[in-house]
Amino acid sequence: MRYIRGHSKKYLSVTRYFVVGMALFFMLSVSAQLNISAILLSKIEKKYGGDAVTRIHQWQALMKSAKHLPEKEKLRQVNDFFNRRIEFVDDIYLWGVKDYWATPIEFLARGAGDCEDYSIAKYFTLKELGVSEKKIRITYVKALKLKQAHMVLTYFVTPRAVPVVLDNLIPSIKSATKRKDLLPVYSFNGSGLWLAKSRGSGKKVGSSSRLNMWEDLKARMLSNDL
Repeated sequence: MRYIRGHSKKYLSVTRYFVVGMALFFMLSVSAQLNISAILLSKIEKKYGGDAVTRIHQWQALMKSAKHLPEKEKLRQVNDFFNRRIEFVDDIYLWGVKDYWATPIEFLARGAGDCEDYSIAKYFTLKELGVSEKKIRITYVKALKLKQAHMVLTYFVTPRAVPVVLDNLIPSIKSATKRKDLLPVYSFNGSGLWLAKSRGSGKKVGSSSRLNMWEDLKARMLSNDL
């Protein structure tokens, strides 16, 4: 199963991700990455090939075409966009390190990434499309059938609503109560960290915290570096 290659070693400890997850507390827009220069596109094509440039152009087109759609349709289109175009590959195979957070451009240029990269790309893309940060969370769960930790994106219509789950493991967006295979552990976005539960936003247990991995990701997003 291509989605879980190399996961067992990487996800031995959900607790490890509890610390790493706090890195995404800082607010950040992908706007800087939308203004991709011809020079950068040339570098992407030289390094990753013409298909990489095509994916970037398709991403930019999505940003424009989905801007004024209803939120439910934005969720569907963003989820489908990344799930259909990107192959799951674990960090150790793709980047040569155990953990690496790819920027949306790196993710699209490579055409591959792991569950964190899917969730991060969907999160920032939806933010750019105008979805309130209050409604979206990057959520760590335990995939019960796979017996490993996993990352998904969750969307709350209201703070006490049952969220829906955007996942790279399955193509459809489903209510958290229908994802019996996932056990929520905690969730986070640019403003906080919560102990997760299937209904409602959960108990807030933290605030912003700086980590080198997040600072590196933010710097790369702002500089459009590869």
